[in-house]
Amino acid sequence: MKRVLFALALVVGVCFSSLSAAALDATLVGKLAFGDNDEKVAAIRAFVEKGESAAAPMLAALADGQLQTAGEQVLIVRDEVGIDAVTGETVTPLPETREDVIANNRVRGEIANAVAVLRLLSPQRELRVRAVKELESGATAAMLPLVKQALEKETDGDIKAALELIAATIQVTSGDKAARLEAIRALGVSGSPSARALLGSILLKQKDGRFAEPDEDIRRAAQESLKAVQGHLAWGERAGLLFAGVSLGSILLLAALGLAITYGLMGVINMAHGELIMIGAYATYVVQNLFRAYAPGAFDAYLLAAIPAAFVISGLVGMALERSVIRFLYGRPLETLLATWGISLMLIQTVRTIFGAQNVQVENPAWMSGGIELMANVVLPWNRIMIIGFAALVVVAIALLLARTRLGLFVRGVTQNRAMASCVGVPTARVDTWAFGLGSGVAGLAGCALSQVTNVGPELGQAYIVDSFMVVVFGGVGQLAGTVVAALGLGLINKLLESWSGAVIAKIAVLVFIVLFIQKRPQGLFALKGRAVEA
Repeated sequence: MKRVLFALALVVGVCFSSLSAAALDATLVGKLAFGDNDEKVAAIRAFVEKGESAAAPMLAALADGQLQTAGEQVLIVRDEVGIDAVTGETVTPLPETREDVIANNRVRGEIANAVAVLRLLSPQRELRVRAVKELESGATAAMLPLVKQALEKETDGDIKAALELIAATIQVTSGDKAARLEAIRALGVSGSPSARALLGSILLKQKDGRFAEPDEDIRRAAQESLKAVQGHLAWGERAGLLFAGVSLGSILLLAALGLAITYGLMGVINMAHGELIMIGAYATYVVQNLFRAYAPGAFDAYLLAAIPAAFVISGLVGMALERSVIRFLYGRPLETLLATWGISLMLIQTVRTIFGAQNVQVENPAWMSGGIELMANVVLPWNRIMIIGFAALVVVAIALLLARTRLGLFVRGVTQNRAMASCVGVPTARVDTWAFGLGSGVAGLAGCALSQVTNVGPELGQAYIVDSFMVVVFGGVGQLAGTVVAALGLGLINKLLESWSGAVIAKIAVLVFIVLFIQKRPQGLFALKGRAVEA
C-alpha cells in the first residue's frame, strides 16, 4: 500500500513539475523533517493550501519511511538514490550518516489526505476519482482553496458534483455565515448520506438543552436542507428495497422453477429438490477449480461453462432418481415424500464425504464484481443484476420449451390426461423421465446462480426447499405464470416486512399469510382449467 501511495504521488509530481526543477519552501520542509508532530501536520496543511503538487512525492516518501535527514539536508531516498527534498536535485554520493524521519499515525493520516487533494489536479481521471473518494470522509478546511481550484478546472460532471459536495462540507464549519448558508443549501440538493449526518449535527442539542449551533438562521437552513436530503434518501431506500425484493424473488423463482415442473406438472413431492440445487452449486465449484488449475487466463469465463455443467449433472442425477425410485411411487405421495427425503439425506452425506462439511468458496468473475451506483445510498450489485436477467432467460426458455417443442407437447399431454396420451402413442414413461430430468436440471441452474451470492455447502438446499414448495403452491400447482408471480410477489413482501420488523418476524408473517391464503383459495393464484382439473 505504501509503494502504491508513493507511485501515485510520483505521478502527480511528474504531471505538474519535474523533480529536478522543484523548489519547495525550505522552512516548511524543515518543519516536516525536524519538527514535532504538530509542526509536521502544520507543514503538510501549508503545502496543501499552497497547492504544492511537487510536494506529493516528498509527503509519500515520509509515509513510506523513505524521508531522511543528513545534517540540515532533507533527502528522499529510494533504491539508494537520493533527491534533495527542497531543490529536487539528485544527491551523489549519499551521505553515510543519515537518520529516518519518523511519522506517527496522525501524520500518516494527514499525508494520505494531502496526497489525495493534490491528486485532484491530475490529468488522469482515475486518479481524480480516487482522490475524491478519499476526500469525501477526510477533507479539512486547509484543503478548501485547492478543492475550489480543482473545481474550477474540472470538466467531468460526476467528479465536479462530488467536489461541490466536498467544498460544501468544508464550508459548513467556516466562520463566514453567508458561506455557511450557501454550503448548507448545497448540501440540501446533494442527497448524500454524509450530508444528512452533517446537517443533523448542526441541529443537535447540548446537555443543558441549548442547540450546539447558536445561530437561528443557520439552524433553520439546516432543517430545510435536512428535509430535502431525507426526501432524496427516502426515494433511494425505496429503490433499494424494490431491487432487493426483485433480487430475492428471482432467486426464489430459480429455486422453485424446477419444482414447478416435477411437482406442479408431474405431481411428485420431491423432498430432494433442494439437494439437486446443491449439486448444481457444487458443479459450479468444480468447474471453477478446473479453470483455475488448467485455464487461469480464461478464469472469468468459467461461469459460461459452469451453467451447462450444472444443468446436465443435476439433470442426470434427477433422471437416475426418477428411473430408480420415483417411477415405482407415482400416485403414492406419502411414500414418495419419505423416499425422496431419505435420498436427500444420502446426497447431503455424499457431498460431505467428497468435499467436506465446511462451505467452499465460489468466486464471482470479474465482470460480475462491483455494482451500479444508482443513487447516493443505492448500489445495485452486478451479481444480483445478472441473476435477475438469468432468471428471466430461464423462464422464457422453459416457457418456449413447454409451448413450442415436441417434449413440451408430450409433457402437457401427459399432465392433462396420461391414459389418453398413452393411447395416442405418447411414451409416457420416457416423458416422465425427461420431464423429471428437466426439472432437476433447472434446479441445478438455480444452484449455479446461488453460488454467486451465498455460501456453498452441504446444507445449501435445505434453506430453499420449503420456500420452493411455498412458491409453487401459492402460485398454483402446474402454472408456470403463477410460479413467476408468486416468487416475485413473495420476494417483495418478504423484503418489505424485513424493513419494518426484521428477518425473523418477516419469515413468520409470510408463512402465516400463505397458510391463510391456501385455506381460502387452495388452488393458488392461478387455477388449472379444463380437463386437467378433472384428471
